[in-house]
Amino acid sequence: MPNSKLIDRFNRNLNYLRISITDRCNLKCLYCVPQDLIPKLPSREILSYEEILRIVRVSIRLGISKVRVTGGEPLVRKGVYHFLEQLAGIEGLLDISLTTNGVLLKDNIHRIKSAGIKRINISLDTLNREKYQQITGYDFFHQVWDGIELAQRMGFYPIKINVVPVKGVNDDELVDIARLSMDHPFHIRFIEYMPMGSNHMDIDRHLLAPEIKKHIEQLGELVPVDRSTNDGPAERFKFESGPGEIGFIRPISRHFCQTCNRLRLTASGQLRPCLMLDKQEDLKSIIRKGCSDRELAEVFLEAVRHKPLQHKLSTDHNAGSAVQMCAIGG
Repeated sequence: MPNSKLIDRFNRNLNYLRISITDRCNLKCLYCVPQDLIPKLPSREILSYEEILRIVRVSIRLGISKVRVTGGEPLVRKGVYHFLEQLAGIEGLLDISLTTNGVLLKDNIHRIKSAGIKRINISLDTLNREKYQQITGYDFFHQVWDGIELAQRMGFYPIKINVVPVKGVNDDELVDIARLSMDHPFHIRFIEYMPMGSNHMDIDRHLLAPEIKKHIEQLGELVPVDRSTNDGPAERFKFESGPGEIGFIRPISRHFCQTCNRLRLTASGQLRPCLMLDKQEDLKSIIRKGCSDRELAEVFLEAVRHKPLQHKLSTDHNAGSAVQMCAIGG
C-alpha cells in the first residue's frame, strides 16, 4: 500500500467518503428527474456489498475515517441491514451515518440501530401531507413522520432533517419547519438547491440561504453554534429557547469548497472527487479484473489529484454536473 494520505493539491485532507449503494428510489421528488425517465442500472453494474466493503477498508488505510451511506434510497436495496452491520464492524471508521427519505424507517429502525448506526439524516421538504404527495408523488408523509419520532424515542442523535427550499413549493413553510428545532432536538438543515443533470429547475425558483434565514428569524435570534471536528459543510445556529439546531448548506451563495473533505463512490463503482465535476475514476472495472489493494489505493490517489479548488455554480448555473443526483448519491 502507498504511504500517501488523501491530501489534495490544495492541502485539503480528504477523510470523508459518501457511498451510494443503489440508484433506485421509492419516491419521485420534483427537484429530481422523475424516476421513470432515468434508465436504471442493471444489477450486475452495481457494486456488490463485498466490493464496497473492500473499497472502504482500503480507503481507511489512506485516511478515510467518516462514511455516509446514501442512494437513491439505500433502504430499498436487499441485504442493506447486514451490510450496515458489516460496515459498522470495520476497524478505523470513527463515524458512520445513513441518509434516507424515511419511508421505510418506521418498520426497520430497530434493524438499523442493531446494525450499529447511531446517526441518520432524513429528507423531508414539507410538513403538509397533501404537499408531501405533490412533491414526492406518494402519500407517505405520516409514515415518514412516525419514523422520525420513533428514531428520537430510540435515542438516535443527532437526527438531521434535510430540507430543500423551493419558491412556490415549500417556501411558505420555512418558519414551521424551523420551529421543529424549538420543540425537538432535531437538526434542521436548509440546503440550497443544486442544478444537476440536463433537467433542473429554473434559477428563479431557487431560494438561497440569506433569504431563508430572513424568513425564519421571525422566530427569534439565531445564535451561532461552534463547529466540531466531524462537522460537515453546514453553518450551524440555534434558537436560544430550543433544544435543536438550524443549519444552512450553501453550495451556491457561499460555497464551502475550500474546506471540502469529501470523495463520493457511486453505486456503479465510480469514484468522484467533486459532486459538480464529471471527472471520475473507475474502481469497479479494476476490482473485477482482480486488482491488488495497492492498485486500488493508487486509483484513490489519482482521483484526489483531480479534485478541483472549487465548483463554478456561484458564477455559472449551467456549470454543474451532467449527471443526475440520484446517479451519484446525495
